Amino acid sequence: MVLTIDRAAFHRTIWRWHFYAGLFVIPFVLLLAVTGSFYLFKPQVERWEERAFQGLPTTASVGPRAQVDAALAAFPGARFASYRLPERSGDAALVHVALPDGAGMRDVFVAPQGRVLGNIAPDDRLMEIDKRIHGELLLGKRGSWLVELAASWAIVLVLTGLYLWWPRGRGLAGVVWPRLRGGRRVFWRDLHAVTGFWISGLVLVLLVTGLPWAGVWGSAFKAARGELGWVQGPQDWTLGGAAPVAAAADLHASHDHAAMVAGVSSAAAPQAAGIGIDAVVARAAAERLAFPVIVTPPGGPGRFGKPGAPVWTVRSDAQNRPLRSTITYDPATGREISREGFADGHLADRVVGYGIAWHEGALFGWVNQLIGVLTAIGLATMAVSGFVLWRRRKPPGSLGAPPAAALPARMGGVAAILIALAALLPLLALSLAGLWLFERLLLPRLPGLARWLSQAAPGAA
Repeated sequence: MVLTIDRAAFHRTIWRWHFYAGLFVIPFVLLLAVTGSFYLFKPQVERWEERAFQGLPTTASVGPRAQVDAALAAFPGARFASYRLPERSGDAALVHVALPDGAGMRDVFVAPQGRVLGNIAPDDRLMEIDKRIHGELLLGKRGSWLVELAASWAIVLVLTGLYLWWPRGRGLAGVVWPRLRGGRRVFWRDLHAVTGFWISGLVLVLLVTGLPWAGVWGSAFKAARGELGWVQGPQDWTLGGAAPVAAAADLHASHDHAAMVAGVSSAAAPQAAGIGIDAVVARAAAERLAFPVIVTPPGGPGRFGKPGAPVWTVRSDAQNRPLRSTITYDPATGREISREGFADGHLADRVVGYGIAWHEGALFGWVNQLIGVLTAIGLATMAVSGFVLWRRRKPPGSLGAPPAAALPARMGGVAAILIALAALLPLLALSLAGLWLFERLLLPRLPGLARWLSQAAPGAA
């Protein structure tokens, strides 16, 4: 009898955690599922966005130097920042320029014949806006913290959901597939639980692979990389939507001491003395690197807009990160100085790179995109079905949360798992501390709120 009571109390405690986590996470899940699905198709969307600058005649083509000159002439006083090679024959080249007086950047599209066809502000691109919504909710650093907090609680939601789903001797109906003849309540319950079972592993992978981008978690991971000596070149991903601040270990490991003192003034000219952009672009084309291939002049901006080294840089910024590589050339002699590929990075960075490529739907092409879309549909299904279940159970004038267990549940291993999660997820730990203080110090002084939060829903079990 005691064992039965303890098991019921334990189940109710897990359900209560699952309920509150879901109530907080559902709005974020819906938003992130939609924006994340959209971002999976970044190459296709950007190709469509640039459709007016494709399929052009190639007769009487001019060289990259002439194309850069045309772009700079269209924006007097602008500085040359980089040149993106056309993806296919007949596509316009993209010349990235910095406008005068700090007025921002422009992507200028130049036809093979050297005629400026149009321009786009990089921050106004569809995928850039979608990325800012997905990672920062258009709120900057505070939005990034909210997304990270939601992701941390989503991990709790998945783990508690798996416990609640566990069949405990039941048949496969309602466990592996939903029961269709048990009425609406059973249908919505099964739709929620069965969908969660099928996508839980994929959701956990998405949540974990998104953490390196998060402001708090990513910064802690960056510090840990430095302390453990896992630094082998500069970090290749943002933190909370912002460029990672270069640590001394990063600069030393990449042997890019010149980048610390090099400015961007030399980026105003598309050709320095010695080897010019025409020759560098020809070499870049011969390398057959994964698109997009970016050529940056000596002193031009490197990754995340930071001042680059005084060398010509050819860089593949492929969304599938294992395909990325960077080559540098001496501007005076044209001699190749360095060549770094994905395999040259530290093991930790390669693991993160694979994870990011999977997260963005680029690792296995359309198969990866399809899996990402199906996962997002599953997440949306769980969010909607969870909301419906809550509304159907919720009594008037109450939140309808599962009541606290009458007897203390024997948490055991669950408590250990929760402590481990809190240790690995800083914002989860902070929020747990805040909830504990709220329940211990504030809630006893607000009996009306306590009753509203704790009143049981009909049929709660």
